[in-house]
Amino acid sequence: MADNLSKEQRSHCMSRIRSKNTKAELILRRILKGKYLRCYPSIYGNPDFGSKKRKIAIFLDGCFWHKCPKHFVMPKSNKKYWINKIGTNVSRDRNIASMLKKEGYKVIRVWEHDSKNNFKKTMAKILKYL
Repeated sequence: MADNLSKEQRSHCMSRIRSKNTKAELILRRILKGKYLRCYPSIYGNPDFGSKKRKIAIFLDGCFWHKCPKHFVMPKSNKKYWINKIGTNVSRDRNIASMLKKEGYKVIRVWEHDSKNNFKKTMAKILKYL
């Protein structure tokens, strides 16, 4: 199936996808307010939330970009590109988690859909380590 947008329109749409301050992050930030976690701390791997003192790194992973087992659907066009792109993201996630664990960090990964739809589960998962 061909893209129904021109290259310029597609480029504009893709440029609007944010990497920081996404809706899911803003929801999680509201939940974590006052829990001694910083947004975008200077920790290896650039977690979304974390604390060097408590050795916690929290990553909020988007369902598409990090290949959520529940919601990920491979795009039908340009498959070669997307297989490589998403595979690289998943591999990088594993490597970062491994490095942080070696340094004594507790790595918590929260799926975007959990932060939006299941506040209690998400908070229980995070508060367990605080």
